[in-house]
Amino acid sequence: MRKVLTLIFCIFVFNSNVLAKETTYNKTDFDKALSEGKVVVVSSWIKYCTSCASQMKVLKKAADEFDNIEYFAFDVTDKEIAKLFNVKYQTTLLIFKNNKEVYRSIGETKKDLIYKAIQSSI
Repeated sequence: MRKVLTLIFCIFVFNSNVLAKETTYNKTDFDKALSEGKVVVVSSWIKYCTSCASQMKVLKKAADEFDNIEYFAFDVTDKEIAKLFNVKYQTTLLIFKNNKEVYRSIGETKKDLIYKAIQSSI
């Protein structure tokens, strides 16, 4: 039992950087990115969600690797933002292009599928 608890503790400590989350969405920057013709990627998260952290890690990397995209994240418990995007669940991924939503998924964390969705939106 002690080994199991030690292992769980180590996994939590090791993943603590992955679990760091912050709301980066704001309407002004979102609207500006769309008006500049960028593809805008938005994801929702919640504090305890490890799949959210995994998705965010992939999306942060994608924002650096793809040209002309802007990435925003928000805490799904922020009811105002969640209502704005009609998001009810964490790990929801949205992609916008030309002022329209062109992609939506829930729970997707696989890099190849996320990158494919972004690539098809560019």
